[in-house]
Amino acid sequence: MDELVDILDEHGNPTGRTCLKSEAHRNGLLHPTIHVWFYTVNGQILFQKRAANKDTFPSLWDVSVAGHIGAGEDILEAAMREVLEEIGLALALTDLEKIGIFKSLHRHSEALIDHELHHTFLSELKVPMSQLTKQASEVEALDTVAITEFESRLNRGQLDGFVPHDTAYYQSVIEEISKRL
Repeated sequence: MDELVDILDEHGNPTGRTCLKSEAHRNGLLHPTIHVWFYTVNGQILFQKRAANKDTFPSLWDVSVAGHIGAGEDILEAAMREVLEEIGLALALTDLEKIGIFKSLHRHSEALIDHELHHTFLSELKVPMSQLTKQASEVEALDTVAITEFESRLNRGQLDGFVPHDTAYYQSVIEEISKRL
């Protein structure tokens, strides 16, 4: 879905400009997104398999929930909206813990340059997987992976089938989840 997004400068500050997400992607304009990583108290990380029809990284495993922040939208409200849309889980503001902001640049083609600033959150998954509802247009599947297994695969460079986020980004997420276990 095309939506209006805020355009940021190279330091992540709002420029006062907005444009359609498609234009931001076509021109490689920096814009804000949210990432929400769910984990369980027994050391599992929830991953979503992106839908096969996605323009970017179709059918690859990715962050539990991700999405664009609409122009003028509050970051926490965007995170809660995306969680509800993508996995059918209603959260309270206190369920989200921000762990950082990470810049990402993926040049998929000359006409698709994803230049994003990921506002990244953790949240404990307190319900069984059976209570999650996938948004069919966005999410092909949901599954958990033990944090130790994911970290081992990352350290061996064996993340085939996963979105190629920066290793440092994945390491930051693993470190922050590990602190809470």
